[in-house]
This record gives sequence, structure tokens and C-alpha cells, in this order.
Amino acid sequence: MTNGEPGDPLASFRLDDRLIVITGASDGIGRAFAECFAGAGALVVLASRRKDKLESVRQAIVASGGSAEVVATDVTRLEDIANLADAAGRLARDRRLVLVNNAGFGFTKPALEVSEHDWDTLFDTHVKGTFFCSQHIAPLMLERGYGKIINLSSAWSAATDTGKSAYGAAKAAISHLTAQLSTEWAPLGVRVNAIAPTATLTDFVARTMAASPERADRLLSRIKLGRFAQTSDLLGAALFLASGASDFVTGQTLFVDGGFTT
Repeated sequence: MTNGEPGDPLASFRLDDRLIVITGASDGIGRAFAECFAGAGALVVLASRRKDKLESVRQAIVASGGSAEVVATDVTRLEDIANLADAAGRLARDRRLVLVNNAGFGFTKPALEVSEHDWDTLFDTHVKGTFFCSQHIAPLMLERGYGKIINLSSAWSAATDTGKSAYGAAKAAISHLTAQLSTEWAPLGVRVNAIAPTATLTDFVARTMAASPERADRLLSRIKLGRFAQTSDLLGAALFLASGASDFVTGQTLFVDGGFTT
């Protein structure tokens, strides 16, 4: 669809013309995104610290008929981010670029127990990593006059609970950064948006919930749809934001939280 004229709405969700870089792609939400994007036609670049796990994801994607490359990357290290951007530039050719800043981790800890190391590690991964991956890869988009950046925020960016002060602050920073970058880069053709899930049952989160059933029940009671998210619940939002279907959307944090924050 061009110039606001009607076209095939389903075709606008295809990703055949895209190179999509995904940080934190070795498991969980990042892996689910990678498999979804590859299935929709994109060449995906899988990035995380664990090259062996990335290779397993790449093999699964290729076995399903998709295309993927692996670039071992620690998003807290600028030299790694620069290497990732160089690889994206080499692989992109005439493809449009999409960056998914997914790398991250979470913890639940009372504010009085959060250490300086906890804080620095959390913000280095989530906020520093998101900012500098965007800063390094955006120029590839700007020279094409088109690009998409999708950041992973969280329902905790807008909600509060005991033990979520540090994590919520980091994710709120990502949502604000999303709006700020969209303001700078929208005139140059780059859209910047975020997805904010509620608790999503990756293997890690499932283990965490099983270890603290009382907390799990309390969180579940706040989700209006009555269940935790599966990674599959996030794929529609991710596909929308990565594709041409969302070309008139920027600066938004899309809450995919089952009504948790409403």
C-alpha cells in the first residue's frame, strides 16, 4: 500500500524485503520473534552472547525453510555492537532494516536489597544496550530513508509492585527512549516503537513462577484475561511493527498485557 491507497492488507504483513536484527535471540521471546519473522520471509540476524545457542536457533530456522545468520553480541559492549552493525550492513544489501532490541533479563528484589551491581547490570543491558544498538544501526536505516526499531518494554514500565523498582525504572526508560528516538528519526523515515508485555511464560519465567506460587497467583489476579502471556501472544504485535502494515505508527508503546495495566 502506498500514498494511503487501499491494497492487499495481508501482503503488507510480509517481510520478504527485510533484514531483521534481533538481540537476545537465543531463547525465549527473542527466539520466538526470530522464528516468526523468518517464517514471514525475512532474513534474520540472531544476536546474543551465546553463539552455541544462536547456532541451534539458526539451524531450526533453516530446517523450516527460513534464512538466518548468527553474530555473537554482548549488548553492553560497544565493540560488539559495532561488529553487529557492520554485519547488518554487509548482509542488508537492498533490504529494508529492522532492529529488535530484545536483550534483557529481570529480577524481583525489594528496593532496599538492590545492589549497585544489580542496578548497573540491569541498566547496561536494557537501556545502554537499547540506546547504542539503535545508535549504531540507525545510520543504515537513515541512508535508505526507511527503517523500523522495536524495543522491548514491559507492563512494569507503567505499573508498580514490590520488588520491581529497578526493573520498572529500566523499562520505563526504554518506553521514554522509544518516544524520544521516534521524534528525532521520524522525519528521516525511521519508525521507533515498543512492545510492553506482561509476565510471559518463557522457561525462565515459568521456573520463577513455580518457585513462588503465592506471587504468581497475585500477579495472575491482576491480568484481566485470566492467564499469563505465552510468547505466541506477542508475535502479532511484533509482526505488525516490523512490517509495512505499521508504516504510519511511531513513538508508541504497545501494551500486550491481557489488561494488566488497565
